[in-house]
Amino acid sequence: MSIDVEGHLAAVARAVSAPERDGRPARSITLGRDFPVPQEDLWDAVTNSERIPRWFLPITGELEPGGRFQLERNAGGVITACEPPSRFAVTWEFAGDTSWVEVRCAGDAECGARFELTHTMLHSPHWDQYGPAATGVGWELGLLGLALHLERPAEPKLDEEEFATSPEGKALIKGSAEAWGEAGIAAGEDPDAARAAAQRTAAFYSGEPA
Repeated sequence: MSIDVEGHLAAVARAVSAPERDGRPARSITLGRDFPVPQEDLWDAVTNSERIPRWFLPITGELEPGGRFQLERNAGGVITACEPPSRFAVTWEFAGDTSWVEVRCAGDAECGARFELTHTMLHSPHWDQYGPAATGVGWELGLLGLALHLERPAEPKLDEEEFATSPEGKALIKGSAEAWGEAGIAAGEDPDAARAAAQRTAAFYSGEPA
């Protein structure tokens, strides 16, 4: 499967912020992308338990407000809000930590629909070491899977592990990590520290030395 790495990197908008959550310092990443599909189709792709595994991960649970979900070999959580076809929010519980994810889908007369995801986590030493790319690269790989699913719905899902070790995958990971480092700098983070953290994240995802 041929992947337009530069095209996918350029299609993603990235932002970093430093809000508070429950009175404690937090960090948020937001990524957005436009898709040439109706808003209802985008919403269905990101909320339908039969479609989510075709671009992301197998999911189980009660996909309704107050219900719990579990992604295979990944996070689980509680659906805290759902406003079809425009917004849902969940807790993101993984490895003993809880963070928060909000997804918005909006119609756009020119491009079809816009997807936007914000992931908020409490500030931690992990953020200081790996920066926004640690979370941003992972979501961006998921966003690539969503883009391919919407563009080529009949084709098999991208093998993320295999892709990550391919030349195209390494280029996407490196480009994404660098872009998240720059987004962190734009949000006020120290440039040297932000770029070093981005390099560590790229090395982690691609399995190469930092």
